[in-house]
Amino acid sequence: PTLSKVPVSNTLAATLSKVMDFQGAKREVDKAIELDPKYVKAWSRKGDIEFLQKEYHKAMESYQKGLGFEPDNKACRDGLQKTMTQINSGMAGGQSEDEQKERAAHAMADPEIQMILTDPVVRQVIQDLSTPDPVAQAAGQKALQDPIMGAKINKLIASGVLQTK
Repeated sequence: PTLSKVPVSNTLAATLSKVMDFQGAKREVDKAIELDPKYVKAWSRKGDIEFLQKEYHKAMESYQKGLGFEPDNKACRDGLQKTMTQINSGMAGGQSEDEQKERAAHAMADPEIQMILTDPVVRQVIQDLSTPDPVAQAAGQKALQDPIMGAKINKLIASGVLQTK
């Protein structure tokens, strides 16, 4: 009986997105995922909502989670591609300075991003990577090889908080 509510929540999320009620849409899609964490359509919808909210780092994760359950899912693959294109265009100067600032400010309000930024090891890696000292840069590159550290730095880049040149 509970699983029958999953498509209803997912469909309601789609409807709420169309009327620009992103908070309501996110609430419903989260409910669908809570009822069935393997429901790939809900992961895709969640990614779509996060993309529309310019939360590209979250959209990327949602699409990847959906692909983890169904690697050939077209909606998740297309969503991930669209998200990566948007992230890369921001890094390549495809967004205005105001758009970049808005994206970074939006990300800074995210508790997960705040937590990453308060991690002293992450701060040290960022400092090492941004210094002209080759020894420090090598230490920063080595730290990025750790999957957890690499994921944190990539999340900061995807969110627009950390710029690469």
